[in-house]
Amino acid sequence: MSELLVIAAGGLAREVLAMVRSFGLYDVIGILDDDEDRNGRVVDGAHVLGPIRDALEFPHAKLLVCISSGRARENVVMRLRNLGLDEDRYATAIDPSVHRPDGCHIGVGSVLLANVTMTASVSLGQHVVAMPGVTFTHDDVVADFATFSAGVSLGGNVSIGRGAHLGMNASIREHRTVGAGATIGMGAAVLNDVPAGESWAGVPARVIQRSSTNLELEDMQ
Repeated sequence: MSELLVIAAGGLAREVLAMVRSFGLYDVIGILDDDEDRNGRVVDGAHVLGPIRDALEFPHAKLLVCISSGRARENVVMRLRNLGLDEDRYATAIDPSVHRPDGCHIGVGSVLLANVTMTASVSLGQHVVAMPGVTFTHDDVVADFATFSAGVSLGGNVSIGRGAHLGMNASIREHRTVGAGATIGMGAAVLNDVPAGESWAGVPARVIQRSSTNLELEDMQ
């Protein structure tokens, strides 16, 4: 059984710890977290061993970045890359209840919790997080560091950009695109393409905050 170091000691880490222990997926050797107040503490049976840079001291352990924010996950991965840690150091944590037919792809570093469904030809990038009950249908494509809260549903042929965040029970109509860094509010019903960096909410979903790039372009017109 591979050794596992969990990065960050928040709520997602606790959920991952419960999953990997319940099903014997990894041998958890501890948690790394930059919060000095957590150093030496025990979180759900796992000791906080030190800051994130100490990953270098555990060359045989796989890593899993358990941070709910896609942007924060990406920042940590970039920091570790600068320390010389490549993608082959990362684990992938998939609950055994996840439905994953042949032809679906899950990138390294991703976390899929209970009852996530993938129907056909779904592609998930690296370091994607899908909370319980997320549904990906045929030909969905998800870029790296995207985050899906519990109960999110995607129609077929949906594209989700890098680092996008979809709130609990949001749904995306088929053949739609959610741009990189966009945020979709809880319970939103997205019927149109969402530009990169924008925040949308409501039923039907509408823009509630535009990206700074889009605002700058509008001011120039």
